[in-house]
Order: sequence, then C-alpha cells, then structure tokens
Amino acid sequence: MLIRILGCSGGIGEDLNTTSLLVDDDILIDAGTGVGNLTLAEMARIRHIFVTHSHLDHIAGIPLMVDSIFGQIHEPIVIHASAETISALRQHIFNWVIWPDFTQLPTPQRGVVRYELMAPYETQTLGARQIRMIPVNHVVPGVGYVIESAGRVAAFTGDTTTNNSFWDALNEYPSLEVLIAECAFANQEHDLCRKAHHYCPDLLAADLGKLRHRPRTFLTHLKPGAEAQIEHECRELLQDFDLRRLFGGDLIQL
Repeated sequence: MLIRILGCSGGIGEDLNTTSLLVDDDILIDAGTGVGNLTLAEMARIRHIFVTHSHLDHIAGIPLMVDSIFGQIHEPIVIHASAETISALRQHIFNWVIWPDFTQLPTPQRGVVRYELMAPYETQTLGARQIRMIPVNHVVPGVGYVIESAGRVAAFTGDTTTNNSFWDALNEYPSLEVLIAECAFANQEHDLCRKAHHYCPDLLAADLGKLRHRPRTFLTHLKPGAEAQIEHECRELLQDFDLRRLFGGDLIQL
C-alpha cells in the first residue's frame, strides 16, 4: 500500500494545498485542493473518495475533479461519507447552484457520482484494503479512517480535537505502523483550538498518551506561517514518538 500526500496544509499558498491523500492509485482520503496535483489520467483512475467531513478544505477538489474528467468516467466515482457529510454535499455543493449535481449527469440513471453512506465503525473492503470509519470530535460531524492491507495498518485522524473514540479504536489493532495526525494550531492558540475543535501540540500530546502503539507519526493540517512553531512544540512534547511533518508530494509506503 502506498499513500501519496497530495495536500496536507491547513491553508493555501505557494506550494501549499489542503488535505488530500491518494491511496495506491484509485482511492482518495479527502479531496482538498491537493487533488489539483494529479494529472487528468491520474484523476480518471480514482474510483473511491472517503470524506472525513464537509469543510471546504477537505472537499474543494471533488466538484472540480469530477467536472475535469467527466468525459472519461465510465463507472461512477463513489463518495463514501457519513450521513451528515453526504447531506452537506447534496445541499450545498452539488445543488445546481454552486455546482451541477453529478449524480444526475449525464442522466439520472447513469450519474458519474454515487454516494455511499458509511456508519460509524463500518468497514469497506476494496480489494486487499479495508477502510474503517471512526467518529472523532470536530465542530461539524467528522470521522477519521483506519486503512489496513495485508496486516499493515495506517490511520488518519481527520480534523478533530480531544476525543476517546479514535484512540480506543486504534488500540483494538495488534499493531499500527503509520499515524497521520492533525495539529492545526500552536499552543498559544489553545483557546481558538478548543473553539474550532482542532488539536494544538499539548492537546495532541495528551491524546497520544492514550495510544498503546508507537507508530511513525506524521503531522498534517498545520496552519500556514505557524508550521515551524507547531512542529517544534510537538517534538518537545512527543520525544518518544518517531515524529515528522508532512509535506505535499511525500510518499508513505506500507
């Protein structure tokens, strides 16, 4: 299993794109602006998109990607998400006002997009890969995902703050090789972090104390301009973790 980081920033700017992870060549975990780093041929190979939540930085690439490859889609792209996220996409994005409803195009019988509801803790099996949805604690309903293939396990927190559900679920696995964890703000923004339901280094460190594994841990969703401070504070608090900051273009092999 190969995870390619298309985007991992908490904002946009030169060389910065928002969250999108490509698993092998056919699955996206979130589809922020990082999707724009794919070629048209690479976009056309996407068959499944697993969305963590409805915020724009995690979904902005979906409507633009579908429109770009519309003529090359011969079977629907399946969007897997919670009921709340699917409802948000239907009402606020694919609503004929912001963007066409691609579940109805080219015809209602042959839409190039299909929604597939996932329930908390449900697992989807795609070939040799199992992708499990885990509820987290964000300002809108959000989830993280656990990806397993041939006994190798990786996990992505999605956007979240202090919770037990995600860490309890990870502790059920006999091993965890890779963890991609959000940390949006530096500790000086602790109050904002609480209000926005994100991690800052002290909150992330407290929750990682619940985890019985010591995976390779990658920091994502750092706000532009604060990256160095956030990384420094995480390193100070998480000295027993193999910790690094993610960059767009990184490859994680399992």
